[in-house]
Amino acid sequence: MPKKIHVAIVFNEPTLMTPAGRKYISESGQIKQLATKQEVVAAAEAGMIDMSEVGVLEEREHVRGALQQVGYKASLFNMNGDVQRLLDFINQKEPDLIFNLCESVGNQSVHEMHVAGVYELAEIPYTGAPAFALGSCLNKERTKEVLTSHGIRTARFQTFKNITELNEETLELKYPLIVKPSREDASTGIDNTSVVEDFSSLRKRARHIFNEYDQPVLVEEYIHGRELNVAIIGNKRPIVLPISEIDFSKLPAEYPKIVTYNAKWIQGTREFEGTVGVCPAPIPTELEKRLKEIALKCYRVMGLRDYGRIDIRLDKNNTPYVLEVNPNPDLSDDAGFARSARAYGLSFEDTITKIVEYALERMP
Repeated sequence: MPKKIHVAIVFNEPTLMTPAGRKYISESGQIKQLATKQEVVAAAEAGMIDMSEVGVLEEREHVRGALQQVGYKASLFNMNGDVQRLLDFINQKEPDLIFNLCESVGNQSVHEMHVAGVYELAEIPYTGAPAFALGSCLNKERTKEVLTSHGIRTARFQTFKNITELNEETLELKYPLIVKPSREDASTGIDNTSVVEDFSSLRKRARHIFNEYDQPVLVEEYIHGRELNVAIIGNKRPIVLPISEIDFSKLPAEYPKIVTYNAKWIQGTREFEGTVGVCPAPIPTELEKRLKEIALKCYRVMGLRDYGRIDIRLDKNNTPYVLEVNPNPDLSDDAGFARSARAYGLSFEDTITKIVEYALERMP
């Protein structure tokens, strides 16, 4: 009887932070110490934990269940911020493949790429984007520069390294604007005050990001219109899955039509309830074809692998602007990627199996 392929699902549990910043309370302050979901939400609202990372705790269980159901040996490994512990695990257990669900180390998103680099140095195949693509896509300014150089339209933007750089003389953009951390993902740092109509509001929001995230601020011209997600799976012949749309119609009139952190992660908020994914999106055939071509080009030029998602805005003239290129998007059974895969005809188990098979093709 052939040996089962061992897939190790590697993740990093989030740690509690002080409400004033992104410092640890303690190295052992794991999410499992919070006894109830209400405690988790309260910690997130207090700025003590990142719910985008908590989502990994559900994602890992969904992925493990799918792998076991189709016959793989699946194990969970929490690297717990310890790279040496990860290396020891790889050397001792010798998994055939790593299903990479590690999105940060020490609450620092930049380390996502470094963990992928560890897999590379250990010469073990792993799912999803390579280290260079993870780092490039996390840097929003670099992503926009790469896309623009390939003729892909994105919103006009500027970045500012500190509050003194930001003044009305240096600002070259037209209001309304949207203000974001330049090196975060999963809507981190985006809320209902992120869209600004004047310089005073812009400066206030930028100062908040400088103080909270300690990184450059990205300021973009805000695109009024529809928001679409284009999921892609595969490598040699990538499959562009049915396009999903974020329906903003149930948001309160005074809320900006954007996907905030609350909208993505905090159930029970008005933003969460008011941003519903619709798939397939009701769009004309020719426009759908154009959007899929743009998304596939983004996938390739940014070096994505196995699976990814491209977020696009349409203005009032149906002109597409690429917002984000997302390597390794959330694979939870109830997340947008799985929704698009189901619309294509793939079960959740089918989707996870395909991603594993793509990665196994890289085995020596």
